[in-house]
Amino acid sequence: MKNLSNYSLKQHNTFGIDAKCAQFVEYSTEAEAVEVAELLRSARIPYIIIGGGSNLLLTRDYEGIVVHSTCKGISRTGNRLVCGSGEVFDDVVAQSISMGLYGAENLSLIPGDVGASAVQNIGAYGAEAKDLIRSIRAVEIATGNVCVIENAECEYGYRQSKFKHEWKNRYLILSVEYEFSATFEPRLDYGNIRAELEKQGISEPTAQQLRDTIISIREAKLPDPKVLGNAGSFFMNPIVAREKYNELAALYEGMPHYDIDADNVKIPAGWMIDQCGWKGKSLGRAGVHDKQALVLVNRGGATGQEIVALCQQIQTDVKAKFGVDIYPEVNVI
Repeated sequence: MKNLSNYSLKQHNTFGIDAKCAQFVEYSTEAEAVEVAELLRSARIPYIIIGGGSNLLLTRDYEGIVVHSTCKGISRTGNRLVCGSGEVFDDVVAQSISMGLYGAENLSLIPGDVGASAVQNIGAYGAEAKDLIRSIRAVEIATGNVCVIENAECEYGYRQSKFKHEWKNRYLILSVEYEFSATFEPRLDYGNIRAELEKQGISEPTAQQLRDTIISIREAKLPDPKVLGNAGSFFMNPIVAREKYNELAALYEGMPHYDIDADNVKIPAGWMIDQCGWKGKSLGRAGVHDKQALVLVNRGGATGQEIVALCQQIQTDVKAKFGVDIYPEVNVI
């Protein structure tokens, strides 16, 4: 178990913010996680649990304990993979395809760890982690007991789960069990997937071709955090009542949208931000990416507070123009 004091978190957040925590602990086995749970129960300071830091914005030094998993390992039983919470999620996507296990292709290149996939219910291009997750193995911090949590207990929704609300900081995740399909059924009608495949002359892609295309699309829109600090999509796409959508559609011809059900419609937040003129613009050292308005970036030396100020100004402008509230997907500390 790693246990360090006055530790810099710069390498643990993709915005590249150089904030410190009072204590940093890392577990790589079930026994170490039980030990960390005991440490947290006895500590008299607050704590937070982080993954790969791709969904994290630090606005200050953290006067508490930061907990991180490096649990590794991927094992297969039938169509299921049990993956350590510290594994990189995209490595799981790649490995599943190589094993002839399908269903995760549209989630290719989403940053972050396996444990975070279960907390955030990560999603992209019409797919969500909840559709693959069967169960989560974890240590309950309050008792030190190891437990298995079934998918249905997590109350998954759009970028939501009980891990983000009632269960926040309650469990140390050890592993996630995903269930895949042995039959490849591509989902091509979300975003510009089909158009990009057609450019390559592909009408019936293999799973690897679909993965490669998703990666190409994401790399064209999203900056490499090693070059330009960012956390990927900063805002969640708002879901509005159909009446509200119809009202806006009458004002903005061709407004993109995705039908959720008969009563609700999802509107791309990036499109609204772009319509407000923010794409490529900056506020101090924080800015909006010039290829994808949903992405806020650290143009060099930006503080977490500067990125929050940009976020708040964008929220104000979107609300004023569209009458719609947008909220960060990123966890702000």
